[in-house]
Amino acid sequence: MKKIITGKTCSIIIRAYNEEKHIGRLLEGLQQQTLKDMEVILVDSGSTDATVSIAEYFGAKIVHISPQEFTFGRSLNIGIRSATRELVVIASAHVYPVYPDWLETLLRPFEDSSVALTYGKQRGPDFAKFSERQIFHQWYPNESKPKQITAFCNNANAAIRKSLWKKNPYDEEITGLEDLAWAKWAKEQGYDIAYIAEAEIIHVHNETPRGVFNRYKREAMAFKKIHSESHFNLYDFARLTTANILSDLWHATREGLLLKNIPSIFWFRFMQFHGTHMGHRETGLITPQLRETFYYARERKVKDEKKRDVNPIKYKK
Repeated sequence: MKKIITGKTCSIIIRAYNEEKHIGRLLEGLQQQTLKDMEVILVDSGSTDATVSIAEYFGAKIVHISPQEFTFGRSLNIGIRSATRELVVIASAHVYPVYPDWLETLLRPFEDSSVALTYGKQRGPDFAKFSERQIFHQWYPNESKPKQITAFCNNANAAIRKSLWKKNPYDEEITGLEDLAWAKWAKEQGYDIAYIAEAEIIHVHNETPRGVFNRYKREAMAFKKIHSESHFNLYDFARLTTANILSDLWHATREGLLLKNIPSIFWFRFMQFHGTHMGHRETGLITPQLRETFYYARERKVKDEKKRDVNPIKYKK
């Protein structure tokens, strides 16, 4: 029986497959955190590049899973099972923290025993697709929500209690959104979810149109399983594709970024909602608050990022 350590300490679970271009920056950012007592666990699903050796260089514990075994939920369950801390941080291999107090800020809400899960702000790098950056602004606002209404969250930048995970491990069968399924369970048990805007990371996506389509199709399939009453028909596809393209064009114009982003705005939004439509393929109802969180464009101010009194991490490259 492993001893579970509590207090200002955590286990960090990173799922990876061929992430040598990105994982080093995440691990460098972890070394610069104000919270020093942590264990880092890399769940690698058969990388053929330098991902594992980079993680070993930074002192991470490596847990291997074959590509054939991989699902998002299964890899997380395997990693958390190896964790020896009560608080478990989950980070994508292609994110990196902006501030040195990222972990402390992300974990602070757990001082309230009613909090089961926390998640933090995500932003894209400067070279990210404009529409992707708009989605980050839509899903991750500048204002924290200590006790949010919905079960929305994202495991690219989140933390949970291992003791609650033992009661309800991640769903290993769904094609994505295992984080949303777990958060839904936690809310149903009477626990709270905290969104912490100050716990900010940069999330690097550089997907092809086919990659965007596949991601949103996979997530829509999972969403349909979590919320069997959900629907996304051709009318939804046409309406939301048009609305989000127009919103992106408007914001890009206001920010002086229109000309270089016009092609990606059109193909990104088309593939996003084409994938969503193909993933649903059935009719029904959907939770209005979650539907708004996932799909609807929202008005936001240009360059509305809040400045913090904390100096950001200076990365080597």
